[in-house]
Amino acid sequence: MEYAKTLVPTSLMRSVSSVQTSLAQRMLPPPQPRPYKVCTQNRRRRKGFTATSLADLMEQVASCFLITCQFLTLVLEDDGTVVDSEAFFQTLPTNTAFMVLEKGEAWTPNKLVLPSFRQPRRIGIAKLSFDLYKLNPKDFLGCFTVKATLCEIYTLSYDIKCTRAKYFLKSLLWCFMYMAKLAGQVLLCGSTYVLRCIWDEES
Repeated sequence: MEYAKTLVPTSLMRSVSSVQTSLAQRMLPPPQPRPYKVCTQNRRRRKGFTATSLADLMEQVASCFLITCQFLTLVLEDDGTVVDSEAFFQTLPTNTAFMVLEKGEAWTPNKLVLPSFRQPRRIGIAKLSFDLYKLNPKDFLGCFTVKATLCEIYTLSYDIKCTRAKYFLKSLLWCFMYMAKLAGQVLLCGSTYVLRCIWDEES
């Protein structure tokens, strides 16, 4: 290798390297500026910029928002990721939204609320639901709940507890049995009286 270097003049090697550098510069096009969006920490001011590198963008942002580059930090507006390297900056897509932070400021999520006239329309006026449940597995009848929702805002509910339904049914059946027994005795007495009257007439 050293012997080959002695055969080739130094001036020729320098000229070849300069030609390669110039050819590379001509073949590789310069980076094109891309558009970006930058807002302040309170999101009240927004500006659009075109830059080819992170340093170029930070310089324009500092000049526009009157911030010293040493106290300037660029983060993604969506999630607050800090952008502090050129390699990461080049991977970001066009029209990426940034947030510029001064010293002492911190990223905050966007709490933008749609105005009332842009809120999605609610479908339906009223919603009625029924629910059956038991407080005790041994209960004959459980509880019954009726719930009505109006315009997804107002809610009305009524709870019917049937915890003593078994006792009530037993009492009701006992009354029916007593009435049936009484009715049977009345029918028996009435039929006996009718038969006696018939026998008396025949005799």
